[in-house]
This record gives sequence, structure tokens and C-alpha cells, in this order.
Amino acid sequence: MQSALDHLREMSVLVADTGSIDAIRAHRPVDCTTNPSLVLAAASDPALEPVIAREIAAGRAAGHSPEQVSAALTVAIGAEIAPLVPGRVSTEIEARLSFDTDASVARARAIIDAYAARGITREKVLIKLAATWEGIRAAEMLQRDGIDCNMTLIFALEQAVAAADAGAWLISPFVGRITDWHKKAEGRDSYPPDEDPGVLSVRRIHRYFRAHGIGTIVMAASFRTTDQIRALAGCDRLTIAPKLIDELARQPGPLTRQLPAPAAGPVEALTVDAPAFRWALTADPMANDKLAEGIRQFDADHQRLVALVRAKMSAPAP
Repeated sequence: MQSALDHLREMSVLVADTGSIDAIRAHRPVDCTTNPSLVLAAASDPALEPVIAREIAAGRAAGHSPEQVSAALTVAIGAEIAPLVPGRVSTEIEARLSFDTDASVARARAIIDAYAARGITREKVLIKLAATWEGIRAAEMLQRDGIDCNMTLIFALEQAVAAADAGAWLISPFVGRITDWHKKAEGRDSYPPDEDPGVLSVRRIHRYFRAHGIGTIVMAASFRTTDQIRALAGCDRLTIAPKLIDELARQPGPLTRQLPAPAAGPVEALTVDAPAFRWALTADPMANDKLAEGIRQFDADHQRLVALVRAKMSAPAP
């Protein structure tokens, strides 16, 4: 009997929300997406210990700073993962650059060059940028240069539309974080899947893109439950943590396709320039809060990674 996971694979491209070598080998995702939290977790993966030791030794010998070694380590982990998936590996620009277009573009190009030096072509890499106005402008410049981008921390339709207008290859709306905010704000413990605010947000984006013939890929992310995943079956891509993948593998099929949803009348086109973008985020407390919080969290995890690297560089060489 086919599992829910088997049926889901027939409807959506599955992406592993992990940097674990063992998890990637076990679940055979098409792509892998990472963020600083996942890179930090991967740094404790026994399978990556030789990679970490090599990068620490090389950085120490070259006189590089812990920040530089952390950047090299992020690419090194991505280069280890890339051959394990047929598709792409997302590598995230440091969160502190989220409001600096030029610095984001320069960092993205450096990441692509660092992968190339390790034999990984740009066709295997997605540059992951926070969906601030400045991050979206960076994506626009990178896409023109043939560097594909994944816009992360999407919490509002206006972010999604602006990213698509910029030619972004993929967007990542964050289902669970949207739901978390509404549960806290409304004093709720849960929502039925068809009323879940995170699910509804992705359905709205997906419908808008289909109604207007937008080719940007919608990859729902940040799931809390398999019910949320089931409610978005048929979304272009779904990035799922190994724990939830395992749960879906144990659940029986069949699974009902939810997207694309039947048309319910015309979908008005949005014009999203800088003032409209900034106003949309200001007027939406959830989107405003979660975007800022996400950037802070990614930066905090990046700083923890740098601290871990600093400690390893300070330790006596073996």
C-alpha cells in the first residue's frame, strides 16, 4: 500500500529541510534547503566531522577570521550535500546583509565562486535571500546574471508578488510561522487545515501566481504538522523536516490534491513598488513581526556558528 508520502511525491517536489547527510540519503529529496539554523545543526553531524576539521585547519593556516571560516564551512557543507540530490542546494546570504542590496549581490557572487572552486556549478545552487525590498532588488540583479535565487521569509502576498516581478526563481512562504503568530494573537491551540492562516496564505499566493501565469516556483516551508502539508498537496514544492517526512511515510494514502485550487473568480493584479511593499508590511502586524523576527533569528544562529568556529580554531591543533 502506498503511503501518504508516496502520494505526495506524485503531486509536489519534495525538498529536505535539513543539512544532515544521513537524513538526505534516507529520504532522497530532489533539493535541499538550508538556513543558518540548519548549518549550525549540520556542524554537529558526525558525517561532516572530517569536512569541519578540514575547513578549520585550512582557515587557521591561512590566517582567516572565524567569520571567514564560517562562510567557507557553509559552502563546504553545501558542496557535500549537492551530489546527494538531483536538484539544487540553497545557501543563505547572512541575515545582517538583508537591507544592503550591493553587499548581498557581492556575497552571492562570492558564494557562487566558492562553490565553483569546489567543482559545484551555479546550476546546482540557489542563493537564498530574505524577502526585504533590498533583498528582492539583489535577487533581480542576480537573476539577470544567471544566478537563481530563493526568496525566504515570505509572509505576505506583496512580498511574493514583488519577488516574482523581480524574476526570482523560487519563493519560500513560511506556513508554520504564520500559524504560530495567529495562534498566539488569537489565543488558539490549533486550526482546522482549511482555516489554518499559514495554509491559506500559501493557497492565496499559489492561486495568484497561477491566475497571472507567473512561473516563479512556490515552495511552502516551515511546517508544524502533517495536516498542514496535506492541506497544500500539489503546491509546486514542499520543504519538509525529516521528522514530518517520517510521519507521512507511516500514514496511509491516498492523499487528496489541494493545489492548484479551483478558480473562484478573477484575481486582481497587484502593483508592488517600494512604497506599496513597505506599507503592506507595516499594515500587516504578522508579516512585519515575523519578517523582522526571522532575520534576527537567522543572525543569532549565524553568530552561534561563528562562535563555534572560533572555539574550534582556538583549540590546540590535533
